[in-house]
Amino acid sequence: METKIKKNAGDSSIEQNGTKRTIKFSISVLLLFTILFLSSTATFAHCDTKDGPVVADARKAIEKNNVNYVLKWIQAANEKEIKEAFELTMKVRVLSPDAKELSDNYFFETLVRVHRSGEGVPYTGVKPSGTPIDEKILAADKSIELGNLSPLKDLVPKENMPELTNRFEKVMSLRKFDVNNVAAGREYIEAYVQFFKFAEGEVEGHAAKGHGSDANTASGVQGIEGHDVTSGHTSHIPWILSGFFFITAGLFGALYFKKK
Repeated sequence: METKIKKNAGDSSIEQNGTKRTIKFSISVLLLFTILFLSSTATFAHCDTKDGPVVADARKAIEKNNVNYVLKWIQAANEKEIKEAFELTMKVRVLSPDAKELSDNYFFETLVRVHRSGEGVPYTGVKPSGTPIDEKILAADKSIELGNLSPLKDLVPKENMPELTNRFEKVMSLRKFDVNNVAAGREYIEAYVQFFKFAEGEVEGHAAKGHGSDANTASGVQGIEGHDVTSGHTSHIPWILSGFFFITAGLFGALYFKKK
């Protein structure tokens, strides 16, 4: 009888140790997928940051009292919403310092949300200044600022430089457009998108139309980072999440039946 009790106690101890190991492994998997998810989002966090070009143009629009500074970032079908948000912001921000801060942030949030919707990607808020950005995106921005491709020289394969140069030259040729010519602004953004895509190594799945289009093409909706709905980093997220839930469900299912 005593031997049987000891045996049962030993089996219980082994089972508890196995359970602990399973739980530890499950936690490790959760942490791993969390890290993978965060690292995938950091790459294209650009136009939805306080440091990004969309918010920079929003600040200019407010400073100059001219909404045309931001209309190039959205589709024509969304112009009414942005114009109404801008008018409301300009009316409210003069009431007090607090009203100014709140109304400006409201306009930033609205603009980025509509812009991201046009890209076909989820809106997750406006990220704070200092949000990590992929080095190729930063280098592409710097190249346009300097007027040459030196920042991208060591980041892009040599065999890709001729095509990158062609796209860069197109961007530079369209850069000095009249801010009140929204169509020209959207043409510039389209060229900017194609340049960014190639700089990041995404050479396929280019969309035929950019932000000026009212309808999204089958090849994907493009944004400032040059990511399509059907290609690029955003397409990795559903697979990451699916794998995350599948593995987690399997682990906890195994744990449940082991207890049984």
